[in-house]
Parts: sequence; structure tokens; C-alpha cells
Amino acid sequence: MVRPGVCVWRLFWLLSAVADFALLQETYAPHSIRTQGHLTLGGLFPVHSRGPDGTPCGDLKKENGIQRLEAMMYALDQINQDEQLLPNITLGARVLDTCSRDTYALEQSLTFVQALITKDTSDVRCTNGEPPVFVKPEKVVGVIGASASSVSIMVANILRLFQ
Repeated sequence: MVRPGVCVWRLFWLLSAVADFALLQETYAPHSIRTQGHLTLGGLFPVHSRGPDGTPCGDLKKENGIQRLEAMMYALDQINQDEQLLPNITLGARVLDTCSRDTYALEQSLTFVQALITKDTSDVRCTNGEPPVFVKPEKVVGVIGASASSVSIMVANILRLFQ
């Protein structure tokens, strides 16, 4: 049984993590959370409901969205704290919000394959003549989620292209 104080603390931790990463993530992948690790697992969860016309995301989904996200983060914490389970290896996460919309989930999941795409930047220069510094996204080794079959099928088809 989980004590109410523990749930409040976890929710506070989750919301503070979201707030900490919000500005950085908004340019990299909107509605996402990233934690560092030797291996990165992807996650797709409907944290927000479907938005009104013109916006992809609506209100927070506490039961079906936040709880699933919290479960993944808790599981990763438990695995990373057990030194016997994966010695000298930590698991990180790249969690994306599907906003309960299959097309938005597909768009978001393209961030999982950005690390696999090589770009020719030999002819790119900054205004001062220096070569630019590109931050390459982390390679995702597996994806957890999504809750809807339509989303899972579409994302699996996209990820299969980049095996």
C-alpha cells in the first residue's frame, strides 16, 4: 500500500522534473522528458488529452497518462538503484507525450530516429566562419508504450525502417 504523502512527493518530483526540462525540451521535442543514462529507453504515454481544434494537446490525464509515466520513471529508478541487476549500467529515458492523438504520437516518435540519421554538415559554417556544434540526440534502444494499438502500430512501422 502506498502512503498518500509518498504519492504527493512523487507527483511533486514528477512535476518539478517536467518544469526543469520544459524550456530545454521545447526546442528539441515538445512535451517530452529526458533523463541521462548509459542506455536510453523511449516511452510514449498519453499525458495530455486530445486538444481542441488547432492544438495537439489538451488537459492533463492523471489516471491514464501521469500514472503510466510515473510507473516508468519509478521502474527505471528501481533498476538503476539495484547494482546487482545492471552493474555499471544506468538506464535513461526519453519520454514523449502522445496527447491521445495517433498522428501527434507519430510525429513525436520521429525524435527517436534522429540519432540514426546522418547529416552532411561539411559545408555548414557559422557567421564567424567556425563549424557549428550539433548536439546529436541519444540513441533509443527500445520504446515502452503506447496505450493505443493504432499508435503502437504506426510507431512500430516507423521504427522498423531504422533498424
